[in-house]
Amino acid sequence: MLLEDLQVVLKVAEFRSITAAAANLDMRTATASAALKRVEASLGVELFTRTTRQLRLSSAGERYLPQCQQALEMLDQARLNIRDDPDTIDGELRLAVSSDLGRNIVMPWLDEIMDAHPNLSIRVNVSDSNIDFYRDSVDMALRYGSPTDSNLYGFKICNVPGLLCATEDYLERFGTPRHPHDLASHNGLFYQLYDVIHDVWVFTQGDNTFKIKMTGNRAANDGDLVRRWCVAGKGIAVKSCLDMSKDLLSGSVINVMPEFKPRVTELWLVFPSRQSITPAARLVRDALKEKSNAILQMLIKKGFLVNSDLD
Repeated sequence: MLLEDLQVVLKVAEFRSITAAAANLDMRTATASAALKRVEASLGVELFTRTTRQLRLSSAGERYLPQCQQALEMLDQARLNIRDDPDTIDGELRLAVSSDLGRNIVMPWLDEIMDAHPNLSIRVNVSDSNIDFYRDSVDMALRYGSPTDSNLYGFKICNVPGLLCATEDYLERFGTPRHPHDLASHNGLFYQLYDVIHDVWVFTQGDNTFKIKMTGNRAANDGDLVRRWCVAGKGIAVKSCLDMSKDLLSGSVINVMPEFKPRVTELWLVFPSRQSITPAARLVRDALKEKSNAILQMLIKKGFLVNSDLD
């Protein structure tokens, strides 16, 4: 049982609904449900009686919840007493971020935040591999794809369409594909994770789906290297529109076959616990949302995306 679990239980009691409590706490319903189960398992009693329409406190819950509320209030007051300003932006940010997005997009944003808040320090884990929060001493991770572990706390930053990209020089030498089937003759640039090469590309056009088994002479477990190969004209690649945004907007690469859509993923900021969500972490979260969406809107304005790509 975690301290954060008790906060979830109090919200469930307030709203008489796990779903409503999760929405109020900005977490997934499965996460809130797991927190409630942990508390009840630790206590050995059920705090709520389930009905078809809502939850109501059991007799054990009626005895336990008021004292639980008092205990949490005492802890909150103790925390306030040791700091003059609970919203002070200071301390150390320990962030894990993928290679391409981290180096080329996110780090300048973090530099801006640190310039504005000199009491902040930062420790960055740059890797495309999955992070173990405790082994790697990380407080938050910026990752493509929603978290699958219900014990984690996550904030969705934005939807991120993928784009098929190549340089004009490469297309002049090898031809511009007009249909996914034309890609069989092109040199694919591949991302590799845990010895698995992602060489099967999927495209959609309306209700039609096309799955293409690509061939190519370059693969890497570093997304930034795949982008660099693409910008150098070594082949053709499917990449996140955020990762490729600077290259697209500068004209270094071209969006190929824009009517055929590669996969769309989501960008999430994930925390191992609610205690990790400090005022500095919230500041980072809000900056990520604002700046990511600014890039997406610029890509829409320049015709690389349309509004429906972000739905």
